[in-house]
Amino acid sequence: MKIEFYGVRGSMPTPGENTVVYGGNTSCVYLELSNGNNVILDSGTGIAKLNAKFKSYKRPIHLLVTHNHWDHIQGFPYFAPIYSKDTTIEIVTGITDSNDTDMILKQMSGTNHPVKYNHLPSSITLNTQLAHQKEFPLNGFNVTTQPLNHPDGGTAYCLTGDNQKVAYVTDNELKPPYAESSTWEEWVEFIKDADVLIHDAQYTNKDLPLKHGWGHSTHEQVAELAMQANVTKLFFISHDPSTTDAEIAFQEQELQHRLKNKLSLAWAKEGSSYSIDTQAFSNITAKRAQ
Repeated sequence: MKIEFYGVRGSMPTPGENTVVYGGNTSCVYLELSNGNNVILDSGTGIAKLNAKFKSYKRPIHLLVTHNHWDHIQGFPYFAPIYSKDTTIEIVTGITDSNDTDMILKQMSGTNHPVKYNHLPSSITLNTQLAHQKEFPLNGFNVTTQPLNHPDGGTAYCLTGDNQKVAYVTDNELKPPYAESSTWEEWVEFIKDADVLIHDAQYTNKDLPLKHGWGHSTHEQVAELAMQANVTKLFFISHDPSTTDAEIAFQEQELQHRLKNKLSLAWAKEGSSYSIDTQAFSNITAKRAQ
């Protein structure tokens, strides 16, 4: 399975000289099986970078959305395939606390956007019920779901294909002050033995006193979870918008030193691509995504 990161920033886009290395676009991840079947995870501003890949794409496009917060849907109006009459798109939306699962489309209404969603020439199917299932097939992947611990709700996804498992868990507060939608033990079971865990870790321990309850986890919490669940490779995502490249590089180096190589981890970089070797994950390769 191939993983490509097109947006890894949390909360808001952060262009500028201090976010060149890790990237400033908000959440969007692309998964592709060896047979070419693929799924897009979230539709932050990073999805616009997928326009070239899908320029002449003739097959149905499948998009899994975790929740409706702005940084996870705001790129959809700039995803070029939606303006083609030859495009078919299935959007699976996460479970939210309110009955507003169509917000990815309705952001293109009123005075928010010059082109209204009901005038788009593409054929779009909005599936608001599929995430209520614990397990379902999607374009060659087997998908399992778990409720996020996050204000307004949301859904995490595990996708299995090519005998490999990728867990996509963002945004998620592992130890919230409010009633949990999913317990620590449930998260361990959900991501157990994943080849790759992509998990929100927007905060440091110093951030937590002020931001406890905002719906995000710390680097240390996520690393602890990954080790308990026997995860092979961990990628942090949803980088805090105020954090610079230099600060992220320092955080990564410091955490790796403290863990003493007990866990393979990295802060995800926008524009990077990773192929999971079916024999040994230590042979993972990284290259610039085209």
